[in-house]
Amino acid sequence: MNLFSYISDNAAYLLFLTQQHVELVLISVGIAAVVGVGLALLTQSAPGLRHALLSLTGSLLTIPSFALFALMIPVLGLGVAPTIVALSVYGVFPILRNTVTGIEEVDPAVVEAARGLGMGPGRRMRTVVLPMAWPVILNGIRTATIMLVATAAIGAVVRGPGLGQLIFRGLDRIGGANALEEVISGVIGVVLVALVLDLLFVVIAKITALRGSNV
Repeated sequence: MNLFSYISDNAAYLLFLTQQHVELVLISVGIAAVVGVGLALLTQSAPGLRHALLSLTGSLLTIPSFALFALMIPVLGLGVAPTIVALSVYGVFPILRNTVTGIEEVDPAVVEAARGLGMGPGRRMRTVVLPMAWPVILNGIRTATIMLVATAAIGAVVRGPGLGQLIFRGLDRIGGANALEEVISGVIGVVLVALVLDLLFVVIAKITALRGSNV
């Protein structure tokens, strides 16, 4: 059976795995965004702690994916939970880094002007700093998302959902019937998910930029 026939005959199953993959990535990125942005805001007045958190979360990226997923098994078992936790851990650093960078790049004169208008710290952050830092923050979320699309496939080693199941099953059966087609279909699916999500972030960036320019 050739690749096109395999994809045609298993289209429904491939779409199901693709949906699982997208949901897995978006949930993990959502958690990582809350943690990353939250840590950047909480440590705004503590640069030493912020630097330590950047070093820690950056160091976590050096842990091989297989090892990190395996470390989750004794605590969370197999399935969705360890996959989401591991992916969220990987996603925090780029979001935290870009949030810190975006906030630091806001023109101090603009912040002082807001202070002169009587805005308190919380209001300045919500209405001035974060909107101006948003393009940089969004780029960090975009980077984390694309990175996790590929990493999510490795979640199959802990029986995580998504296209990784197809890839690893094909690799386990390599030489058998349709094994190569399974691997290639899974890889193509991962690439397409990455391209679609990346395009989505481009659209979001343009929409939010247009809204910002109209404020």
